[in-house]
Amino acid sequence: MRARDPLKHRTGLHKPPVIVSGCRALSGAGYGRQCIVTTPSKTPLLDSVSTPQDLRKLDESQLPQLAEELRQETIDAVSVTGGHLGAGLGVVELTVALHYLFDTPRDTLIWDVGHQAYPHKILTGRRDRIRTLRQAGGLSGFTKRAESEYDPFGTGHSSTSISAGLGFAVARDLDGEDSNVICVIGDGAMSAGMAYEAMNNAGARHERLIVILNDNDMSIAPPVGAMSAYLARLVSGRTYLTLRETAKQLTARLPKTWDRAITRAVEHARTYFTGGTLFEEMGFYYVGPIDGHNLDHLLPILKNVKATKDGPILVHVVTEKGKGYEPAEKSADKYHGVARFNVVTGEQAKGRPNAPSYTKVFAESLVAQARDDDRIVAVTAAMPSGTGLDLFGQAFPERTFDVGIAEQHAVTFAAGLACKGYKPFAAIYSTFLQRAYDQVVHDVAVQRLPVRFAIDRAGLVGADGPTHAGAYDIAYLACLPDFVVMAAADEAELARMVATAVAIDDRPSALRYPRGEGVGVEMPQRPEPLEIGRGRILREGTSVAILSLGTRLAASLAAAEELGGYGLSATVADARFAKPLDRDLILRLAREHEVVVTVEEGSSGGFGAAVLHLLAREGALDAGLRIRPLVLPDRFIDQAAPDAMYAEAGLDARGIVTAVLSALGRDTAAPANRSA
Repeated sequence: MRARDPLKHRTGLHKPPVIVSGCRALSGAGYGRQCIVTTPSKTPLLDSVSTPQDLRKLDESQLPQLAEELRQETIDAVSVTGGHLGAGLGVVELTVALHYLFDTPRDTLIWDVGHQAYPHKILTGRRDRIRTLRQAGGLSGFTKRAESEYDPFGTGHSSTSISAGLGFAVARDLDGEDSNVICVIGDGAMSAGMAYEAMNNAGARHERLIVILNDNDMSIAPPVGAMSAYLARLVSGRTYLTLRETAKQLTARLPKTWDRAITRAVEHARTYFTGGTLFEEMGFYYVGPIDGHNLDHLLPILKNVKATKDGPILVHVVTEKGKGYEPAEKSADKYHGVARFNVVTGEQAKGRPNAPSYTKVFAESLVAQARDDDRIVAVTAAMPSGTGLDLFGQAFPERTFDVGIAEQHAVTFAAGLACKGYKPFAAIYSTFLQRAYDQVVHDVAVQRLPVRFAIDRAGLVGADGPTHAGAYDIAYLACLPDFVVMAAADEAELARMVATAVAIDDRPSALRYPRGEGVGVEMPQRPEPLEIGRGRILREGTSVAILSLGTRLAASLAAAEELGGYGLSATVADARFAKPLDRDLILRLAREHEVVVTVEEGSSGGFGAAVLHLLAREGALDAGLRIRPLVLPDRFIDQAAPDAMYAEAGLDARGIVTAVLSALGRDTAAPANRSA
């Protein structure tokens, strides 16, 4: 038995003997020192590489060392900021190879999904800011056009790269240019139909386009070895491709039935050894699979692919999430998303929650309901842990369905279940449900099917920024006929809304809730369904009414307290429903108060707009009522801490107070006798 290297055991870094340098103190128990690990006896290379132009000055023999340094820099940076780690570690060698061989940014390189692009950011002039990832004023956690010329297309959601890349390729041809377009798409992203729509179009056009399938959902199997690499290099080479085209020209002179038969026989013989029949049928020339961590395999194959000017090519690269960092390699989810962590131990710095998360409350509430109702089923689009449905799956595996990154299919699949009398809960992030809006309208709403949408990540989401903000679901769902739209103010209300959704069996419904933990209220033992379209009053006042929808209720109550310092008595109500509206409650608030403020974690055109429409239709505005709808601003808000983002949006307690005082024409400065 080989002796275990103690330093390798402590750091989890798979490499020859190393030295630890660059350590610095960090606060927090167990996070006293963060360290960058470098290879001894070699001059560091990464310090000399600011851009891909610098990278191309290196000798090929130096690239493995650079890749190791890039991996360590990625680990260290994410240990400080948190973020998506596993996917980025899996593409380190691929990132180095692509920027080394292709003339980026002249050659277009699109990463799909963008969270695997941290090493790419380090190599493209952003290393000095890499420890600002996902922080206020810092680098985005995804590729972003406004951030760098090396980010030609923003990719916060998945499965868009081939469509966008085809657009770039066609534009290149129309402009008479001669550059390459490379799309790096993860295997998970290939579960979305959009990727195949784009491939079908590219294959039919015979467009010159390079697609790299980053297959990181499997270990490197035996075929991904020397023989596989040799075959891939052979069939991607100019000699083979020239012979292939010559053969095509010869067979084209034969009768079409002979031509098709010979072509099929040749391609099937080749794919018997190298795979790729599906992609070949779609018009792509398939190369692979190859070891994505072996630069001796990657470089010659990518050189061949780069030299090929005929039609679209798909290169199948097999990688390992979390490669080179033992805690990530051993993690079930491959350290997909992490909080700040200790490099040596891999321990993440997650504080003890004060209350259960909304996601967990939803999941546990649904499990409890499903124990009494065997018609309840759950659908997720590749986010079982993110939506909490992993807990439901543990309890009811036969009633849990993960359809992959395919939100359109998820919605229509749920509609089919509803047609047969089941009670489907489609748990999908607000920002991802946008991808399936036609299915929500055509397949669910028009047919009035009782699909229940559990909308996680409603409102602003902090570090993930604008691509993941749940800003629009109130507006795009509440406009649909017969849709019930609920928003939970706290975790107890969420449990009641799950029970309500179970009980709604004659039309579609949605319940929305934010990311993060609840407010710590007492949970009901057996949540009872709410009366549809009825809100509640939590605090009675006389001059100002604050009507909140969702978890801004806590800020609304705090604002009411603050308004007392100005001599203003405030009523606070929880609307509960964006649709149907509580007509009686809204008209009462308008009748009995001088100012009405609506507050929601959503865009314009949502709850506040519906309240204004109701008041105008009922003539309540004719009496001079002052109403102020508070919504997210008409712009995208960059990543920051959630509290800071809501303050920027004017949806915190101070923002509500300012809106009330402004409506009354009062000075918005804090009163001198206001308590701290």
